[in-house]
Amino acid sequence: MEGSAIYAIIETGGKQYRVRPGATIDVERLEAAAGETVELDKVLLINDDKKITVGRPIVEGARVVATSQGEHKDKKVLVFKYKPKRRYTCKTGHRQIYTRLTIDQILGPGKKSAKTAKAEKTETATS
Repeated sequence: MEGSAIYAIIETGGKQYRVRPGATIDVERLEAAAGETVELDKVLLINDDKKITVGRPIVEGARVVATSQGEHKDKKVLVFKYKPKRRYTCKTGHRQIYTRLTIDQILGPGKKSAKTAKAEKTETATS
């Protein structure tokens, strides 16, 4: 891992993923358009260089900020049904739709994203 050794384990779509900033993952279909920011708040574990935070079952206040790269289909899975001596065959296929996410930040409990911190600074300066 280049840069920082921070990583997190998140849950989305009933599956768990090990993510780090800059990584790209394919998750079960989410309602997010391409280029839209997604916050995943089911963070099970955060590991940075200093300490490991384990949730029970999730880490309260922690979240992972990601950018959606759009949807794509996986390879086709063939399903073939056959009953001997009955002249019955059925061949179908299925292509699962995934959402591709690029991980931007891993925020621990109580931390704010760079965008929100910058917005708060400008809001305070204008007030």
